Amino acid sequence: MLFLRHASTPGMRSACFPSDEPADAASLRQAANAEALDSRTGEKSLWAAPATAARQTADALGWAAIEVPELAEVDSGRWRGLPYTQVAQTEPAALAAWLSDPEAAPHGGESQADLAARVAGWLDKAELVSIVICDVGVIRAALGHALGLGPLQTARFDVAPLTTTELLPARGGWRVAHVNRKVIT
Repeated sequence: MLFLRHASTPGMRSACFPSDEPADAASLRQAANAEALDSRTGEKSLWAAPATAARQTADALGWAAIEVPELAEVDSGRWRGLPYTQVAQTEPAALAAWLSDPEAAPHGGESQADLAARVAGWLDKAELVSIVICDVGVIRAALGHALGLGPLQTARFDVAPLTTTELLPARGGWRVAHVNRKVIT
């Protein structure tokens, strides 16, 4: 299972909570010039998060991807699209709770634990030979499922836009082949 983090968005560049926004033009141009992934598509299933940037990334790569609701980024509730620094100033206790308790959802959206469970459920029933285009939270949740780590531990993984993370089936679960591999220059 190859995960590709979708092209960068203005909100990602401005350190904002996730929202459904288009990818920026420069990042999509990088995706359109990618050749390293061409040989990976073949007869494989191509899945995408139901997000504008994920669809645009698939289009830029020339891929027809099937949207999967389980691959959506975490629902940030009323923090959606807000800069992290603004939330830290206006709701420091709520942000601290969300960062330290995987079950917390003080923003009224989804908890990190709920995201992890949603992604794990999908991963366990997904086709083994697949490519997924999504955002960082889904990739971290997949890594957590593969490694038996919780959301607090997986938040330590850096996953840049337009990089891949690969999980391979192993006896009783998954093996991590690589994380954050730059394939698009």
